[in-house]
Amino acid sequence: MVIWEFAVKPGMEARFEHVYGPSGDWVRLFQQDSNHLRTELIRVQGGAPRYLTLDFWQSEAAYDRFRQKHLGEYEAIDRNCEGMTERERKLATFVRRV
Repeated sequence: MVIWEFAVKPGMEARFEHVYGPSGDWVRLFQQDSNHLRTELIRVQGGAPRYLTLDFWQSEAAYDRFRQKHLGEYEAIDRNCEGMTERERKLATFVRRV
C-alpha cells in the first residue's frame, strides 16, 4: 500500500475528489494493471482541506513496474493536478508480511 498526503487549495476540493476519487483519472490509470487492487480517498477532518490516498497493490515490485511502464501517463496526470494542491508528499509504503 502506498499512502500519499495532499494539502488541497481551498475551493478545489470537488475537482480534487473527482480526479482522485474511485472513478477518477488516477484510478482509471491504475486499473490498466491487474496488480492494482484498489484506491481509497480519505478526507482528513478539520482545518484546511487535506486528503490521503491509499493505493493497494499486489506487491511493491508490481507498483514499481507499473510506475516505470506508465511513467509518461503518470507524469501527465500529475502535471494536470498541480494547480489543485499546495503540497503533496508520499507518506509511506507498507508491505503486508504473511
